[in-house]
Amino acid sequence: MAVNHAFFSCPPERVFEVLADGWLYPTWVVGASRMRAVDDAWPSPGSAIHHSVGVWPALLDDTTSVLEWDPPRHALFTARGWPIGEAHVAIDVREREGGHGCLVRLTEHAVAGPARLIPTPIADVGLHVRNTETLRRLGFLAEGGA
Repeated sequence: MAVNHAFFSCPPERVFEVLADGWLYPTWVVGASRMRAVDDAWPSPGSAIHHSVGVWPALLDDTTSVLEWDPPRHALFTARGWPIGEAHVAIDVREREGGHGCLVRLTEHAVAGPARLIPTPIADVGLHVRNTETLRRLGFLAEGGA
């Protein structure tokens, strides 16, 4: 299970404002290239966003759905990218003491498909690098008021 942490200079609510706007997904998720649709109920549990992963012309159309939504503390998603598989992605946010920003933790692990066959230590290295940049982008959006 890959775990990344980052400090943001904004309140936790700002992080969840970005997460709640499904159309922003490809601006902060590394690998997501475009949005096709966002369910009207997003980010309610059971709702989904419809995105593409990859680079044209090699694009995979798939979805990310909400399993748990508890702003401004916790969100759990199922990110699909078949034929690679599915992953659970948790974002947990905690306000820093004194109200000086927040700590964001992103946890990701494969739950279905061929990606589960990759040994965890090897998969975690790649996920850690990718999710470091993902958190950096999420921080820019949350701190900038996107």
